[in-house]
Amino acid sequence: MSTPRPLWQGRTLAVVGIVLFAFSMRSAVASLSPLFDHISAEFDLPAAVIGLIGTAPPVCFAVFGLLTPALERRFGLERLAVAAMAVVALGLVARSLAPSSGLLLAGTALVFAAVGTGNILLPPLVKRYFPDRIGLMTTVYSTTMAVSTSLPALIAVPVADATDWHLSLGLWSVFALAGAIPWVGLAMRHRAERTAAAEAAVGAPAEDDLDEPSPRAFGRMWRVPLAWALLVCFGASSTMAYTSFAWLPKLLVDTAGVTPAAAGVLLSLFAFMGLPASLAVPLLVTRRNATRLLIGIAVACGFVGLAGLLLVPTVATWLWVALFGLAPLLFPLVLVLLGLRTRTHEGAVALSGFVQSGGYALAALFPLGIGLLHDATDSWTGPLIVLAIVVAAVIPAGVVAARPHTVEDEWERRHGAW
Repeated sequence: MSTPRPLWQGRTLAVVGIVLFAFSMRSAVASLSPLFDHISAEFDLPAAVIGLIGTAPPVCFAVFGLLTPALERRFGLERLAVAAMAVVALGLVARSLAPSSGLLLAGTALVFAAVGTGNILLPPLVKRYFPDRIGLMTTVYSTTMAVSTSLPALIAVPVADATDWHLSLGLWSVFALAGAIPWVGLAMRHRAERTAAAEAAVGAPAEDDLDEPSPRAFGRMWRVPLAWALLVCFGASSTMAYTSFAWLPKLLVDTAGVTPAAAGVLLSLFAFMGLPASLAVPLLVTRRNATRLLIGIAVACGFVGLAGLLLVPTVATWLWVALFGLAPLLFPLVLVLLGLRTRTHEGAVALSGFVQSGGYALAALFPLGIGLLHDATDSWTGPLIVLAIVVAAVIPAGVVAARPHTVEDEWERRHGAW
């Protein structure tokens, strides 16, 4: 492990770049839904389009998560980060100017595609620039994500009321453009360093071949149990989050007898529980080796929260929601493990792509499936049991993920040289 050095020493651009990168990705996703009423006052916004917008994030994250390792091999981390931020900014401007629901959906899909690429890039970027501070920087960017997910809900409507929804939706493009600037500088620096290294080395490979990940690395993830274990943990966390944002308010109105306004407050409580988790979990993993303990806490809280909602939903409803809201602490935990469970740059990119694309693909299935199950049974018992099964799947996956080894170690033990 690299010797720790001051966070900002020679890495100011990387710190600023990662923070702006994380902020832009989540604010881009969260800034649209609060404005549906304003937008529908200007042009028709069918329920089908709103449904597609709600389903698009995990689908785009999964698809472009699969494509990102190949794009990274072609363009490199820094140049791809610049491209992702530029496309996010372009998509944000396009949808803020959209004159129809179809173009609004197209601009949103463009944003989500770039965010899907950005999701994969952040763990390898942290590993490249902060190998000695993986826990701290994962805390920084996961907390930034949590804050930038909630901020648009607070200011989007007031800004739209004071001006119009076009400005409220488009203003987030400023942060995406700003987020591209540090990576332009870092891409130029990285290119210069590679050129100098190639010129200094006798018989060195051509510049484009230096530090280029092998295309075989992603394919190897399919045969590594550790990669699958992390995918299951990430998928379970994403499933609980996306299903809750889609259905928790209705579930609480139907089973706990709360008002729609109170259900909205309880959903905010569920979301807020992710903030202390994003602050504490990465540091506990890196400094206290608390992976196994944290997975146990996530599973226990998930089971207790779901049991309360199933058996006594009208008693201490806020407690069951808060406990269930702690189960997705698996999200920041897996993000930090993406850096700790790899030895090489190519392994970090491949593992990040495999885990996040697969996890989001799983998460995309459950909100629709939960809705269909509820409609078929006219009850929330089945959906809650399904979520309990999702939580249970974390137990064997967590046992594997908690072991202190890397995907490269596991591959070499099973199949020979990496």
